Amino acid sequence: MTTSMREEIKVGELAIRFLVESEQSAGSVTVFEFDVPAGAKVPVPHSHDGYEETIYGLEGVLTWIIDGVPIDVGPGEAVCIGRGAVHHFDNTGEVDAKALAVVTPGILGPDYFREVAAVLDSGGPPARAVDEVAYGVPFSRRRISVPPPSACSATTVPPCASATCFTIASPRPDPGIPRAVEAR
Repeated sequence: MTTSMREEIKVGELAIRFLVESEQSAGSVTVFEFDVPAGAKVPVPHSHDGYEETIYGLEGVLTWIIDGVPIDVGPGEAVCIGRGAVHHFDNTGEVDAKALAVVTPGILGPDYFREVAAVLDSGGPPARAVDEVAYGVPFSRRRISVPPPSACSATTVPPCASATCFTIASPRPDPGIPRAVEAR
């Protein structure tokens, strides 16, 4: 689906709008804008082994922790997150933040965020909901890895103290083969 009307996808407190999808760039890039309210719960530390992610600040300040190093990204500033770098972000400021994400190659699309939203909306990720999403293929093709629960904190979604953390593992090196999800 082309999101030319800028469909807004809500994942927890985050709002995501795709500007360029993979089909529009022959798979070379996807671009999305996302809003992070001040103090919002944000995604757990994770890494991507299938793509790079460049973040460009538009409004407010997001603090990105990349391989343990904090980097503030405000309006007009950018950071490139290489493949395999464990990262997450926080908006600890008093104002909402907005940023642009550029994913290369363009293998991360709106379906991934819709599926994550469905898992979170189901109260999850309970093992059953995660399995349903994982074995439906699109979620599992995004090649995202989540570190063990000890890497999670109270500011992550889901907070590990009150919900299940999950990892996405790749039993086979072929990026076209679905990946298994293991609930923790």
